[in-house]
Amino acid sequence: MSLEEKIGQLFMVLVASDQNKESTDRIKDLIREEHLGGLIFSTGGPVRQAKLTNEYQSISRIPLLIGMDAEWGLAMRLDSTFAYPWNMTLGAIRDSSVIEKIGFRIGTHAKRLGVHINFAPDVDININPRNPIIGNRSFGEERQNVAQKGAAFVRGMSRAGVLTSAKHFPGHGDTEVDSHKDLPVIPFEKERLDSIEIHPYKRLIKEGVSGVMVAHLNVTALELEEKRPSSLSKNIISQTLKQELGFQGLVLTDALNMKGVTNFAGEDNAALQAFLAGNDILLMPANLMGARAALLKAYREGLITESRLSASVRKILMAKYKSGLHAYQPIPLEGLNDDLNALEDTLLYEEAFEHAITLVRNNVDLLPVKNLENKKIAYVAMGDDSGESFLSALKRYTEVTPVEGKDIGTLKKNLEPYNVVIVGFHKSNESPWKPFKFTEKELYWLAELGRQRSFNLVLSVFARPYALLDVVSYDDLDALVLSYQNSEIAQEKTAEIIFGAIPARGKLPVSLGSGHPAGTGILGKSLGRLGFSIPERVGMDRKTLARVDTLVQNGIDSMMFPGAQVLVARKGKVIYEKNFGKPTYDSADSITSEHLYDLASLTKILATLPIVMSMEEQGKISLNDTFGKLIPAYDTTKLKDVTVLKALSHYGRLPSWIAFYLATLDKNRKPSPEFYRARPGPGYSIKVTDNLYLSDAYQDSIYNRIGRQSLKSNRYRYSDVAYYVMKKYIEQTLGETLDQLATEEFYKPLGADNTRFKPLEYFDKARIVPSEIDNYYRYQTVQGYVHDMGAAMQGGVGGHAGLFSNARDVAKIMQMYLQGGYYGGDRLLLSRTIEKFNRCYFCKEDVRRGVGFDKPQLEEHGPTCGCVSRKSFGHSGFTGTYTWADPDEEIVYVFLSNRTYPSSSNNLLIKSELRTRIQQAIYDSIIN
Repeated sequence: MSLEEKIGQLFMVLVASDQNKESTDRIKDLIREEHLGGLIFSTGGPVRQAKLTNEYQSISRIPLLIGMDAEWGLAMRLDSTFAYPWNMTLGAIRDSSVIEKIGFRIGTHAKRLGVHINFAPDVDININPRNPIIGNRSFGEERQNVAQKGAAFVRGMSRAGVLTSAKHFPGHGDTEVDSHKDLPVIPFEKERLDSIEIHPYKRLIKEGVSGVMVAHLNVTALELEEKRPSSLSKNIISQTLKQELGFQGLVLTDALNMKGVTNFAGEDNAALQAFLAGNDILLMPANLMGARAALLKAYREGLITESRLSASVRKILMAKYKSGLHAYQPIPLEGLNDDLNALEDTLLYEEAFEHAITLVRNNVDLLPVKNLENKKIAYVAMGDDSGESFLSALKRYTEVTPVEGKDIGTLKKNLEPYNVVIVGFHKSNESPWKPFKFTEKELYWLAELGRQRSFNLVLSVFARPYALLDVVSYDDLDALVLSYQNSEIAQEKTAEIIFGAIPARGKLPVSLGSGHPAGTGILGKSLGRLGFSIPERVGMDRKTLARVDTLVQNGIDSMMFPGAQVLVARKGKVIYEKNFGKPTYDSADSITSEHLYDLASLTKILATLPIVMSMEEQGKISLNDTFGKLIPAYDTTKLKDVTVLKALSHYGRLPSWIAFYLATLDKNRKPSPEFYRARPGPGYSIKVTDNLYLSDAYQDSIYNRIGRQSLKSNRYRYSDVAYYVMKKYIEQTLGETLDQLATEEFYKPLGADNTRFKPLEYFDKARIVPSEIDNYYRYQTVQGYVHDMGAAMQGGVGGHAGLFSNARDVAKIMQMYLQGGYYGGDRLLLSRTIEKFNRCYFCKEDVRRGVGFDKPQLEEHGPTCGCVSRKSFGHSGFTGTYTWADPDEEIVYVFLSNRTYPSSSNNLLIKSELRTRIQQAIYDSIIN
């Protein structure tokens, strides 16, 4: 190598792929003429950068070392690339293996883009909250935590085959000056520097960090010359870093165009002084030509020796060799964007926030929120960024109402009906340097809200930890949750922590006053509520699962049903929740998650059965009880010896169903005036539908007719009749109606706020999907009233039908079953009870059913895909509904449709077996 080539290897100059062609072409001249050693890429896009890199490498005799600042990923500089959480967020994570995985993924991205050295990690210990340039770029203020996280990051990135560079030596964390603009002073004694600022470097040097970047700092204890920057200090670099710490890797300057160094040495001499001080790589000189000329002149005058120059060049060439540049291959462009935004990255980002979000305060054990039946929750937005994802995620668990007020008085007035108020403070997630503080108005409002002791106050902060310094002294804040950033995933995971789908795990990376030192963090707990994620998080493949989309759309296109909701959960996480089609074929609106469907026979296992199970636990009913015992009037009928066990297993020889409504029609097959009135009145209070009220006396007729039934000859017969009996016994024994009992004992505690009988009493009609255009009994569109005629004749509350809900609420109930009766911190049923009712007692007689629950087929065809476990259970409904849970695979599947619209004679859904083909696709998507 010539002298010019050796000196050229020392320099890395800045280039950006979003610069104009004249500027990027200028780099080609520098490569050819000045024999550059490397480039540091800045802003732009990945494909443009890859093309430039390939072009530059093709004209360089010695392959270029490509570097980038990618502390939280390539997105620190480039568009269309993945951004991992900032270091301050990672500093809150207790498990350093998560940081190692992030280091590996960032390294993998860098390597894919042809980047050989990442100028990371930043191991500055950010003791000063007013630090203008480090802040969120630091892992925190506690030296062991910073060292541990930095070491994990280095291990991960090294494993990916990318060089690392710890910065900013000897420590930029306790300053209030930005070295881009001036020279910060570090006035501490050497003992303090050695024990605090320098401590992470000792750890990282042992871990094999490739390089150390030296900052532009005035470190008075290590450099006696006034205002000499550390980057130009032989005492700091050659003495402290190399000799005392024993570092033998690459030493790099921070950017030499920063005012912190150029103000001292000038643009031409900064690089020379940096090299003489012991740096190997001279990064971003303000004037490359002047800097290079100064080094050539110093060499020729003997100020730079050949051995000194060769030592740095050898280290640079070795770094290139370790980076694989001895076998250089151009960067493949195909699939580049996909590789830099992989599914694995989304999964890891989610995992990181699940570990980082910190419960700082939790008075009265408020979080996670329990006893939803007693809670009325409001959300108040603060900050200047969106909190929509947070609000939407909160609403997944129970009713949460956004509340506003033009002034604090109005806001307090509007909050009077609520007993829990969640304030979300949302600040920009665009970069770690964005403003993060509360306004004076917000601080005043928070103080005023805290004084309102009519509700518990939760503050969730989506900003850097230092935002809490202004509010942590507010004792009236019952709970403080720190989420660090305002990304969509951070908002969603915070909601999951607040409601106990996942536990809080994080710890404060910095101190927030004397009462909240670094390391503070209340470990939360899971209440067993459903979380939300993506298929791969629970071992499922999204591409295979996408077959569900095709199947459902084919169902709509084939006129099986106008619309549907489909939900799949596995291992306690909803990983598929989609809506298809419209409420009717002629609707202008599309189906959303808020639409409610008539569940039909799902009512059996979602309303009546849990109450029967609860009564069995209390000794108020037994599986061996007979109808004659439950309903004394039946003791003289042929039904007297039918047991609960046999009836609910559909082995009691009961009739399938009884068309009670037919006996109430006149000769024109219209509702007879003998039994119906158009308006409610004395003796006619049972509302069947709009303008149709049934005689109260007819309830006795229904049960008398049941009592007159003969038992059928075939022993297995699916029957609704048992659930009429169960309803009557439940209501007589417990003294409340079935709908009241189900709502109070199950739906409210579960947060199943969209699950109700008689939905028009609770919800807007537009949210309820029509079931049928009835031309045989009610002669109108059935919307908001139960489709089943027998349940309609009971005022919309039947033991076998009448329940309305959406897919998410159905999943909550099924997940409760799957978890042995536990959900939301409540033990709603005993696991042994569910096991007792989920047992096939008559399998030997070819009866597949459990007690109330349907079970997998015993032969080739049946209610499932044939791919589920024997422990699985569920039910289907006449209107086109279906739900199934499998304890072995921890899967809950919900399909809701209105296949009966416009006519219940449409059997295409049933004939096609679409619901179980969807189930097959779900099981096919399980990886391995």
